[in-house]
Amino acid sequence: MGLLVAGIHLVCVLVLNLFFLHPHLCSAQLRQNYYKDVCPNVESIVTGAVTQKFQQTFVTVPGTLRLFFHDCFVEGCDASVIVASTANNQAEKDNPDNLSLAGDGFDTVIKAKAAVDAVPSCKNKVSCADILAMATRDVIRLSGGPSYAVELGRLDGLSSTSSSVTGKLPQPTFNLNQLNALFTANGLTQLDMIALSGAHTLGFSHCKKFSNRIYNFSPSNPVDPTINKTYVPQLQAMCPRNVDPTIAVNLDPFTPRTFDNMYYKNLQQGFGLLTSDQVLHTDTRSKPTVDTWAGNSAAFQQAFVTAITKLGRVGVKTGSQGNIRRDCGVFN
Repeated sequence: MGLLVAGIHLVCVLVLNLFFLHPHLCSAQLRQNYYKDVCPNVESIVTGAVTQKFQQTFVTVPGTLRLFFHDCFVEGCDASVIVASTANNQAEKDNPDNLSLAGDGFDTVIKAKAAVDAVPSCKNKVSCADILAMATRDVIRLSGGPSYAVELGRLDGLSSTSSSVTGKLPQPTFNLNQLNALFTANGLTQLDMIALSGAHTLGFSHCKKFSNRIYNFSPSNPVDPTINKTYVPQLQAMCPRNVDPTIAVNLDPFTPRTFDNMYYKNLQQGFGLLTSDQVLHTDTRSKPTVDTWAGNSAAFQQAFVTAITKLGRVGVKTGSQGNIRRDCGVFN
């Protein structure tokens, strides 16, 4: 009996040590149908609100998807990115890396939250973090991507600071080692990283994020030699020198409104917009995965569902670590 107790104690110590070394590995109590007893129709309510927003503007899709990613990579998936700054606190959303987040992403969550709270039994029962996770699944499906079951049970975070964002989000100039390091820190593999990068089949980027590739790449090569030669004049026409910083270019020049595997086909032909996109094909360690998914849409979609489910488990708050925000943009 003593040996059994000692063994159990050792296992508990090992599990605790593993958690403190890798806190992102804890997905807390996430499960499907988490709200079945308090708000059984929550998913259909959110889907209805997201669909209505989608019909108003397509930016709903990339805006919501990017919001989820930026939320989860900073302090975990806790809707802290939605919190507004106050006189005493500059919040995550006002960090320079988050200033380009589309307002339609925030509005999607706010409208879905209002729809949920309009049902008396659901009012203040569903977290903003979970609404963002469900809305993300919905925009992927609405743009032609896979539908998948969303794990729920996240609480909303109690902190949101601009300083917490620094160094936590991938930059457009990153190489494969830098990308892998950032994703590994969140419990995600290189395969997950390449799959989640496939979300760049949607959305857009501002000229300043890639202008170095078409004007001043290096002293010997003003233009990045990995860009398709026919793509360069197109990009230079859309992004002339000293262009208005608000001008944006589609990340996928061919099917920018469809969630498909065109992103990987683009990389094969040198049509990756950002350095961090094209490097996935130029680096021999990631190239085989890009080539596989360029030719196999089903394999990509399966890998994407796996990766975004894992992303949704990052840094989840439970118990005293969070609460259910009455207003997604304001702490209770």
